[in-house]
Amino acid sequence: MLVDDHGPLHDEGGSGTPILLLHGLMGSARTWQRQVDRLRGFGHVYTFDAAGHGRPAPAELTTEAFVADLAAATAAITEPMVVIGHSMGGLHGWMFTAAHPDRVRALVVEDMAPDFQGRTAEHWAAVIGAWPQPFPNDDAVLEFFGPVAGRYFLDSFTHGPDGYRLHGEVATFRDISEEWGTRDFWTQWKSITVPTLLIEGEYTITPPGQMAEMAAVHPDARHVVIADAGHLVHDDQPAAYRAEVEAFLRRVIV
Repeated sequence: MLVDDHGPLHDEGGSGTPILLLHGLMGSARTWQRQVDRLRGFGHVYTFDAAGHGRPAPAELTTEAFVADLAAATAAITEPMVVIGHSMGGLHGWMFTAAHPDRVRALVVEDMAPDFQGRTAEHWAAVIGAWPQPFPNDDAVLEFFGPVAGRYFLDSFTHGPDGYRLHGEVATFRDISEEWGTRDFWTQWKSITVPTLLIEGEYTITPPGQMAEMAAVHPDARHVVIADAGHLVHDDQPAAYRAEVEAFLRRVIV
């Protein structure tokens, strides 16, 4: 298929089964760049920039609106995809699968759970609003956030003449997260039957036990906890992450 390089869907090359990579909140398609080379060995890889992340957000900041945007952007991919998502991308991946089960052949969810009810993003948003933007150079980003989160933000921020800035509105990121504190996504999760790999970091952000419960109620899911990994499992412990994902892909892509 042809992909508009100026649009949100990016053709990363490869051939065969389509593999779609979905980034987390405040991330970008570029956060997957250290995984793409290996994944090309399993299929035709695509990355995606979610709405509100370097491009306009939906009129309503609901998960369903983001999934509708994703569905429209990937409509030309007609073969069922393997969808690999981190955090928000994991949620969008399973919500997309629930809404369009004929378009997904397998699913990977990294460090995301269905029920964050009662949590609020207000304090977190205030902290983000106080970040010393612009960050003048790469070293300033890495010093402020550390080597793992710093690399994630270097891959995501807008880079201009004065340095690095957020690639979206703090209010948008806040409201995306706030929605998760007002509802749960168990019904959609329980409707999914495609083979699924659930990857949880040892130092997860998810409520205790939820990812294990996700596997327990799914007919074909494997749940693994990656030791010494925080929320950004694929960058924090890349070798362990790749071993799990590649073993899964060898099973589901034939």
